[in-house]
Amino acid sequence: MEILLSPPVLLTLAVIFVNGWTDAPNAIATAVGTGALRMGRAIALAAVCNLLGAVLSAALCPAVAATVLEIGDFSGRAQAQAALCAALLSIVLWAVAAWAFGIPTSESHALLAALSGAAVALQGTLSGVNAAAWGKVWWGLLLSVLLGLVLGGGLCVLMRLFLGRGCLERAAQRFRHWQVAGAAAMAFCHGAQDGQKFLGVLLLAEALRAGRPPQLESAPLWEALLCALVMGAGTAVGGRRIIRAVGQDMTPLMPYQGFAADTAAVACLLLATAGGLPVSTTHTKTCAVMGAGAAGGGKVDRRIAGRMVLAWLLTFPACALLGYVLSKWMFHLA
Repeated sequence: MEILLSPPVLLTLAVIFVNGWTDAPNAIATAVGTGALRMGRAIALAAVCNLLGAVLSAALCPAVAATVLEIGDFSGRAQAQAALCAALLSIVLWAVAAWAFGIPTSESHALLAALSGAAVALQGTLSGVNAAAWGKVWWGLLLSVLLGLVLGGGLCVLMRLFLGRGCLERAAQRFRHWQVAGAAAMAFCHGAQDGQKFLGVLLLAEALRAGRPPQLESAPLWEALLCALVMGAGTAVGGRRIIRAVGQDMTPLMPYQGFAADTAAVACLLLATAGGLPVSTTHTKTCAVMGAGAAGGGKVDRRIAGRMVLAWLLTFPACALLGYVLSKWMFHLA
């Protein structure tokens, strides 16, 4: 119980809660936007499926957690715990600011950037960042953006080509039922991706406190379960602003388009998780929605989409800088 009261662990749990609060709602945005699920039921579904995804992926395929542990060098310095706290505080500040403006930013990318900035501040040089691990991040970014757009749009085109618009409109209620399954799968994949990322951070916090290297292979089940429960609690609090921005305001979606977006995003996330690529569920889902909306003849709101893209572009440099500056500030206070 004592470990749960250490500042790095408490901040890690706070970041996990904020992730569930501000990021997990993306998983259910299209189901709410097309009327397949009411807001309250969708949030409850996301909370449960997030929990299942986080626990099962940590037990069966923890490759993403391993990548997070390798992203920055926190070894060999007495101030390592302060650097980790600075990185985590950076993520909370960035996520809450984005939530306040209703912009679905990526806590995954905020996490990776802030850890890297803090590691550079700790080690004093760019050698604090693992270039190989960042290579996986860039591959994941490419996968989530391009494949999300192409699959989301491609599935819509194929369904219209083979079924026809009239058939798709008549089958709207059936697609809504399928969207419930799609929302559950999206929430499961979100838990599998982000649950693993934050399990990696929790293991790092525990290792720094104990003065030993982090050991992924010996991670107890209760830690994965704790991550999942805290993330589920954050999701239950709800992110209604984010849901409306992605599922309703950005582009109007027919039920078949929502189903296509969910299917595309789930496929991307499963591929990335199996390959150990830390991707953003926010980017993946939003790009799939954009692709499905555009291919289905809908008009994407350029103002909202532009705000999202701007937030994505700012996340890496802003969070890296925040992690670096807050680390230096904490070192000075110590």
